[in-house]
Amino acid sequence: MPSAILPSLSVELAYLALCVPLGLVYLVFQAYSTGGDGKRQPGDVAAGMGFRAEKALRNFSETFPLFAAMALAVTVADKADWWTALGAGLYFWGRVAYLPAYIAGYGPVRSAFWTIATLGIAIMFWQLAF
Repeated sequence: MPSAILPSLSVELAYLALCVPLGLVYLVFQAYSTGGDGKRQPGDVAAGMGFRAEKALRNFSETFPLFAAMALAVTVADKADWWTALGAGLYFWGRVAYLPAYIAGYGPVRSAFWTIATLGIAIMFWQLAF
């Protein structure tokens, strides 16, 4: 099923493509919240918002390859359907909401958004495997 945002792509691949600028937002936010002046030395540990931004980026970096694998696998295997589109949407929007929740220090809310995003990956895997 084609995406409304990027009509030449499936919904899953459109969300995969949209995760690239989202990842850049995570990266830029992490860079600027930890000082952004380039004066950090190897081994320096960020504090406060910078620490949370680093952790959020690390978490995104851990889950993005799993999502990318599922988006590509369901597309190549021709298993994309409304379930996999839903899973891709849950992952993307969960990750969009995760960053501000993490930066603000809202632990339970952050965990809920992480769960939503991870559920999206699980739904895609389920549709691929079964």
